[in-house]
Amino acid sequence: MIEEFLDDDIRIVTLKNGKTNALNRQILERLEEIVIEADQQDSPKGIILTGEGRFFSSGFDLSLFLNFAEEKEAVEFFEFEQRVLTALFACRKPVVAALNGHAAAGGLIYSMAADYRIVKEHPKIKIGMSEIKIGLPLNIAQHEVMRFGLDGNHKFRDVMYFADMVDVYRARDLGLVDELAAEGQLIDRARQVISQWIDTPNRPFMRMKELLRAKTVQRIEKNLAEGHWQGGLQGLFKEDVRQTLEFVQASMK
Repeated sequence: MIEEFLDDDIRIVTLKNGKTNALNRQILERLEEIVIEADQQDSPKGIILTGEGRFFSSGFDLSLFLNFAEEKEAVEFFEFEQRVLTALFACRKPVVAALNGHAAAGGLIYSMAADYRIVKEHPKIKIGMSEIKIGLPLNIAQHEVMRFGLDGNHKFRDVMYFADMVDVYRARDLGLVDELAAEGQLIDRARQVISQWIDTPNRPFMRMKELLRAKTVQRIEKNLAEGHWQGGLQGLFKEDVRQTLEFVQASMK
């Protein structure tokens, strides 16, 4: 599900799950362990998150949602998922998303949790959000991560409400990615960014990042504790939403 190795003390994490690298619980559990290791130890000095094949990630494995028998199962999963996403967002070390291919829905959200996003310069790669089209709102952590990454109400509106899948050039204009790189230079460029940021005396990057993201993390934690987000999960059990999820799942096989 995840292939990983250390290169120049940078942990390169490659998503590998079927044709579209869909996110499942096993992947998220390992991702959480990787972030905890980076937070608690001197090594690694950073994380590169990428994918295998034509996709970075299509988002969550939709069978997860379709297999929820009752709302409490959905609540349990998304409590866990939001904990992982928040940990990735708040990771003390630099995290760079190296988008090797298409990134949609949850795949895009997890790339937005990174400090920097680089995409392979290829005209066929598409990036965007689809939740509104399949009847699903974002949860608290997902909303805050996307809002922080887009850094503007108008950009958030255009990405989330129109739900267009855009090419890499439009993605850069919208702030979904920071820069483009040639296919053979994608991981090398991600390594360069991490090394430039962290290979300094006393690693001040870590404190600067903590201060930059602290208010967003506090807001996520406060809203999660209050529990108001859980009502949004009821949509997962509506017939029209489930039919749409089933259709999308079948189209990806």
